[in-house]
Amino acid sequence: LANYFIKTFPEKAAAGTLSAVVAYDSRRYSDVFAEATALIFAANGFKTYLFTGLRPTPELSFAIRTLGCDTGVVVTASHNPPQYNGYKAYWNDGAQVIEPHDEGIIHEVNAVTEVKTIARDQALAAGKLVLIDKEIDEPYWAMVASKLFRPELIREKAGEVKVVYTPLHGTGAMHVEKVLGDLGLTVITVPEQKNPDGNFPTVSYPNPEEAAALKMAVELAEKEKADVVMATDPDSDRFGSAVPGPDGKFVLISGNQMGALLADYICLSRKELGKMPEKPAIIRSIVTSSLGDRIARSYGVETVECLTGFKWIAAVMAEFEATSSHSYIFGYEESYGYNIETEVRDKDGISAAALCAEMTLYWRSKGKSLLDRLNDIWTAQGYFHDKSISKAFPGAAGGQTMKNLMAKLRTEGLTQIGGVRVETIRDIKEGKIYAPGNSASGKPTGLPPSNVLQFFLEDGTTVSARPSGTEPKIKFYISCVVDSGNGIEAAKKAAERKIAAIETDITSILEKA
Repeated sequence: LANYFIKTFPEKAAAGTLSAVVAYDSRRYSDVFAEATALIFAANGFKTYLFTGLRPTPELSFAIRTLGCDTGVVVTASHNPPQYNGYKAYWNDGAQVIEPHDEGIIHEVNAVTEVKTIARDQALAAGKLVLIDKEIDEPYWAMVASKLFRPELIREKAGEVKVVYTPLHGTGAMHVEKVLGDLGLTVITVPEQKNPDGNFPTVSYPNPEEAAALKMAVELAEKEKADVVMATDPDSDRFGSAVPGPDGKFVLISGNQMGALLADYICLSRKELGKMPEKPAIIRSIVTSSLGDRIARSYGVETVECLTGFKWIAAVMAEFEATSSHSYIFGYEESYGYNIETEVRDKDGISAAALCAEMTLYWRSKGKSLLDRLNDIWTAQGYFHDKSISKAFPGAAGGQTMKNLMAKLRTEGLTQIGGVRVETIRDIKEGKIYAPGNSASGKPTGLPPSNVLQFFLEDGTTVSARPSGTEPKIKFYISCVVDSGNGIEAAKKAAERKIAAIETDITSILEKA
């Protein structure tokens, strides 16, 4: 990474003005790997900032932009199982690297024959290693608070909402407790999951998308009669939640549902408070439900699609700024990632928690719960039901099996799924949109190439096939929509029947792979 930046910015390298910032999460040896990374940067002439303790991924992105660094690294495996660790590399805009820089960096990795490093004390004495903490923490917390729409409502009504929170043994506790506590909210953190622990002793998979990961928080919330459960993953970029249903039992809110709720609340608030900018836009990934598109349209807001991964949302944000084509107001993914601020160029579970708390209070002041508002949205826009199906293909042989499966889907195609005709196919890898059996012609997708196939059915359902970028598995995303004119319950049942039929077909495809 250091070599790539030295070659990419030779004048800065020659002047000794390159800089980097390094953060880490609670996983095993993350602190050791982070210090090793920082000392390699320092030995290569970078002024290197290193956090003195574990920090959330979004704060690393914020730090790059605040300190004016050329690059940054956070040592984390995010939401993945305990046996993993990982490494996220960032560009000078605070976003994770994308093409062509990703390939350039890997080329340099493969060319390394020796590693230059320096002793910690020597780096500190030379001013090449600078330890940081509150000088970034405090501006970050202030920035998160500044993005709220109704601070006066929170000050007035904060005592009416009780939050149960779990950081899932990760980086979030200090930050979520600080931000929500300063707002006056009552926050009860799950005691068994509060302390950072890379072994994740209470969960096998510290992912807020998984019901099992929120089990202890939900049990505590039911005991405490809390209004909302909040969870962040180990590096606090993802945000999960649950709220009580009509029977008092907690209901998990999916990533698509929370994205829709936040999109609605942001648009509503900006319009109501006169804060809607010119040419406002929301960015979502291609495998995220299009419910947000309908919501945005109802407020006169455009939705722009991008590839899966928040680095692509950040790339579109940068494009907006460079061209003045749109004003960014929100970005999100179905995988529990949300961003409400341009100061961070990655998903941010801390700011999502703060805005979710405010949104909960706002709808409470209107006599509604988040589920009530979701039902309002479904009534107005149609009932959306989403499900993902995945299958692991471990090892080199598994990787080849996934390649073969995607190739087969491209060459043989699908004319119907779940008994419904496929109207259009969007092949992101080949860069074209076409009708089944007519791949020779078609219009361009307007997206960078990526190994994703999408099938748009005549009833409005979308089925997307995509090999995971971080795990040895292939994933099918199903998003179906049903008219809600006969009521939400009837629409739910109809959607479940559709999903079941589609799931049968996809399971058959996976079994034959």
